[in-house]
Amino acid sequence: MKRKETREEAVKIAYSMDVNKEFNADNITEYIEHFELKDMDVDYFKKTISDMIDNMEEIDKYIRDNSKDWKITRIAKVDLAVLRVALSEILYNETIPESVSINEAVEISKKFSNEDSHKFINGILGTVVRCIKK
Repeated sequence: MKRKETREEAVKIAYSMDVNKEFNADNITEYIEHFELKDMDVDYFKKTISDMIDNMEEIDKYIRDNSKDWKITRIAKVDLAVLRVALSEILYNETIPESVSINEAVEISKKFSNEDSHKFINGILGTVVRCIKK
């Protein structure tokens, strides 16, 4: 399984955790076993989701601070999952270029969300990256 597909699985588990309000690292192993995802980049998957869970407050603060006139509760859960996974990469994984994280998030949003979500996600992530670099 390529990194792109692994990233999509990361968005799926992030979405599931949000819907079920169960942000627990134990869910990561269960998810991999349940969906028989042995061929994916397990290290990337575990790191990304663990970083997201461990740093949810900071990640959500970046989302809140950079989504003008949007409360986090108004953001579609799919879009929120995409943003959280991308920000987990951008903030806590130095091996992935920010531009790759943004591009992949935009592509995933085109696949899983509505037709305008990619613009919103691109805008939020681009603004966060500019803020980080300041």
